[in-house]
Amino acid sequence: MRALGEKKTALVSGHRLTYYRTGSGETVLLVHGITTYSFIWRNIVPLLSARYDVITVDLLGCGDSDMPLDVSYAIKDHAERLKEFVSGLGIEKFHFVGHDLGGGMGQIFAVRHPGMLFDLAMINTVAYDYWPVQPIIAMRTPVIRQFMIAAVDLGAFSLIVKRGIYHKERVTDELMDLFMKPLRKSGGRKAFLHFAKCLNNVNLMEIADDLKKLALPVLIIRGDADPYLGATIAERLHREIPGSRLVRIATGGHWIQEDEPEQTAQSLLAFFEERLA
Repeated sequence: MRALGEKKTALVSGHRLTYYRTGSGETVLLVHGITTYSFIWRNIVPLLSARYDVITVDLLGCGDSDMPLDVSYAIKDHAERLKEFVSGLGIEKFHFVGHDLGGGMGQIFAVRHPGMLFDLAMINTVAYDYWPVQPIIAMRTPVIRQFMIAAVDLGAFSLIVKRGIYHKERVTDELMDLFMKPLRKSGGRKAFLHFAKCLNNVNLMEIADDLKKLALPVLIIRGDADPYLGATIAERLHREIPGSRLVRIATGGHWIQEDEPEQTAQSLLAFFEERLA
């Protein structure tokens, strides 16, 4: 995926994380959620890298990173590994951009390590106790979990992806191949299910009051066609985080990076650069 930049690896807590890096300037870290990995940013990165040093990372258990099953994939633990990751790269301060569960990791990071962030941007993010949502809840059911380990059905997965994208014609064979790549192997399926099993919205409820005290600039991007995460999440975050900005994109589904990469990138660039004005 040339658009993401040079493929690299970093050792974090004894495990190998795959990441991509391109551009120069202040660092922007793009963090994906469950069901995806760094590929989901491939249409966003070229729009940011002309002005920024852009890093996309495959979280532990995702994409081409290691997939241990004896390590917690709870979002609070992913957040701490991200701190170790950026610190290991010698990055002192950066822009955190998180999608889906990555937005939840950003909330935890901002509360725990605010001095490391220029700002926080969340895109169709989880928050509070309004999640997990279907189909993730089903993954916790042993019978369904075992079925999914045995065979992730491409047809069923395709329906999940298609439902989450507003512009249906963009659900191409190429896109589905990218989504399915880690799930074509038993280890990838097991890691995906382990990730789902580790999810606990208590991680975000624990910091709900802290969000009200955040002094960082915060951007919330909401794709109003997202069928998986409701508008209530973005609206409450906007209401409770002081000075936060809410941008709504009518034609953005859950994977808004596929639907409206230009609008998403423009919103991010305007947000980053407002600080420098």
